[in-house]
Amino acid sequence: MELGSADAFDRMGTLGIEEEFFVVDGEGRPTAGTDELVYGSDPPDLLVDRLDHELFKFVVETQTPLIERPGDARDALLDVRAALVDHAADHGLGIAAAGLHPAAKWRELDHAEKPRYRTQLERIQYPQHRNTTAGLHVHVGVDDAEKATWVANELRWHLPVVLALSANSPFWNGFDTGLASARAKIFEALPNTGMPTTFTSFADYQRLERLMVETESISDRGELWYDVRPHTGHGTVEVRTPDAQTDPDRVLAFVEYVHALVVDYAERYEDCSDPWADRNTDGHRRETLDENKWRATRWGREASFIDRECESTVDLATVVDREADRLGVTGIREVYDAESGTAIQRRLREEVGLDALCSHLRL
Repeated sequence: MELGSADAFDRMGTLGIEEEFFVVDGEGRPTAGTDELVYGSDPPDLLVDRLDHELFKFVVETQTPLIERPGDARDALLDVRAALVDHAADHGLGIAAAGLHPAAKWRELDHAEKPRYRTQLERIQYPQHRNTTAGLHVHVGVDDAEKATWVANELRWHLPVVLALSANSPFWNGFDTGLASARAKIFEALPNTGMPTTFTSFADYQRLERLMVETESISDRGELWYDVRPHTGHGTVEVRTPDAQTDPDRVLAFVEYVHALVVDYAERYEDCSDPWADRNTDGHRRETLDENKWRATRWGREASFIDRECESTVDLATVVDREADRLGVTGIREVYDAESGTAIQRRLREEVGLDALCSHLRL
């Protein structure tokens, strides 16, 4: 039984970026490609052990090398993306990115044959059979397991903000869902997803991890697919909330924000004499955090949220301004000021059609 360890948490502030992408044909439509890209050929050196596939044969995932300094994130991300695009082109394939592919119809697409995914399909059934989602995962190294667990608790209020800014998936299975991020709702149909509860210590989180594996509720610890988690293998706090993004600058904006949040809360943890007794989200129940996530899922850029004090609501624009000023970040303000991924997709489909939208999503 593979379980993580507190010993994994030994670095502070490092970064890792995981992106899920769609394999597409010359028309920009989803096509099976993992047999060729993952199993049938050797990937470029940069992608060795950093390229895998997901549930469907048209979804692949990349990982950057460990990023020691945040300033190196851009080059690392762009290099991995370029290597993947070149690798796909060598096989007559393309790569696209969004939370959901607007032309993907799950009944017409092949599932991967990897035993892990076949086991999931058998156990989970319909919700997993239709799971054509693609996300962005940001890892930030934390040098203490207790600190990482506390930070993960504190990050939860911010996750709907990240989702609202990253919403990039209005279309699913050929129709407009009316949601800004249909990916969020489709993925939440799986077990062990969504907004996690408060953990009282790292041991508390480990108990859950062990219980779920020992009771065969999950096959391995990686199937705890919560929006944020202390990753007991990598020694990171992992945020799994954002939709996948076509534009690398938007990815980097979320990486910048998540990194700044983790570092800020880690410093607060260090400065507090009893951090477990002085949690900033004590006023929130899981239900109110879920409500905030629903608001982000439904409205995206137009969302407002139950505020940190659980007294009123605050709109996304105000949150972005406050967070950008407080943390000294710029990317989320630039994302907010630009047209949202959801709005771009709807506009393109309305004005120039699905073919043009599919072309737009290609890297």
